[in-house]
Amino acid sequence: MRQKNLHTYENMRKAVLPSLILFAVIRIPTASAFQAFVVEDFEGYEVDGLPYFWKVPDRSSRSLRPLPPDHAKPNDFVRVVMEETGKVLRAYTQGESVQVALQQGNGLEWDLSYAPRLRWRWRADKLPEGAMENSSRLNDTGAALYVSFGCNDWIGRPCTIKYSYSSTLPKGTRARYGKLHVLVVSTALEAKGEWIEVERNVVEDYRMLFGKEPPVSPLYIMIWSDSDNTDGEADVYFDDIVVLTGE
Repeated sequence: MRQKNLHTYENMRKAVLPSLILFAVIRIPTASAFQAFVVEDFEGYEVDGLPYFWKVPDRSSRSLRPLPPDHAKPNDFVRVVMEETGKVLRAYTQGESVQVALQQGNGLEWDLSYAPRLRWRWRADKLPEGAMENSSRLNDTGAALYVSFGCNDWIGRPCTIKYSYSSTLPKGTRARYGKLHVLVVSTALEAKGEWIEVERNVVEDYRMLFGKEPPVSPLYIMIWSDSDNTDGEADVYFDDIVVLTGE
């Protein structure tokens, strides 16, 4: 398993308030020609606490609002937990759904013209059985990472790419629900219960899915887990969300 220490900024972290770490774009030395910058590694939060720079969707106003202190429920929650390699975010749902988002200009500074690639790690210990992203009746995704853009349709929905860890569908499967395009990038058919690193060129994916150039800056990145359509269970983990320069 790849170790958590992606870059050597631990000494700097000790000297800077944790609340400032999220807003800093931190360069990671890499062996390739790409330059990588940390968006979120969850190290600045308390163990068993909330990722307080992330927000929750307010469906009534189609906006994002701060995570309330009582956000966690028995059947759906996000929580920062400690593992051997460091802190990660756990998302759990049982017949429910949970979402948290990092908003552009409020914790997220991402210019696609400079850094078109997105990389993250995730692990699925449990996924909702029988869930299928291409079926409206069984449309659950135990783990997903959304990238949303400001090109709202007539009812206010943003243009969104949903990168999915599917319970049943093979990698490369695509589905569409209005302005939401689903792309399966990990699958339980190949692996479950182990960390998987995913890297996508978001600009290329947007062109493929929407047939045009994306806006320069996404509205937000969202972490998602749901098991409400299948009345199943999902227990998933996210870490090391990074953007990279280069094509």
